[in-house]
Amino acid sequence: MKTKEIQDLIDFISQSGLNEVKIETEALKLSIKRDAEVKTQIVESSVAPAPVASSPAAPVATAPASAAPTAAPEEAPASGSNYVEVKSPMIGTFYRSPNPDSPSFVNVGDKVEKGQPICIIEAMKLFNEIECEVSGTIVKAVAENSSPVEFDQVLFLIDPS
Repeated sequence: MKTKEIQDLIDFISQSGLNEVKIETEALKLSIKRDAEVKTQIVESSVAPAPVASSPAAPVATAPASAAPTAAPEEAPASGSNYVEVKSPMIGTFYRSPNPDSPSFVNVGDKVEKGQPICIIEAMKLFNEIECEVSGTIVKAVAENSSPVEFDQVLFLIDPS
């Protein structure tokens, strides 16, 4: 199963209100389960699966929303601005450069093109290059280097003009 397919499945679960989905093929076992705090867990293995302890299903009282904590108002663009938010397509660890000795893919003030790699997110020991979805100028790097990020968390703000 490709990363994009997993991301689409997580989106579907978030919007549908389902609490658990299991997919099993010869090469893959995927179990996605949401708990009462609207967190998403992914367990993937190509070997015999380990038993998964299940907790009693609790009704979800809130509408599914982004699991990303919004601690500071600076993460959102200013009112009336036309900044584009580049969001994390997955849960993982955010890196601004391909390795510790290399410079960052992009810095604040850099011009970027659609399809240009702007960061890496490590998920399940896989390093996924994240490409820019629009052309423009990097206005702000919201996520901290080497920090964990949630699905749909804002990574960068880009001014498309």
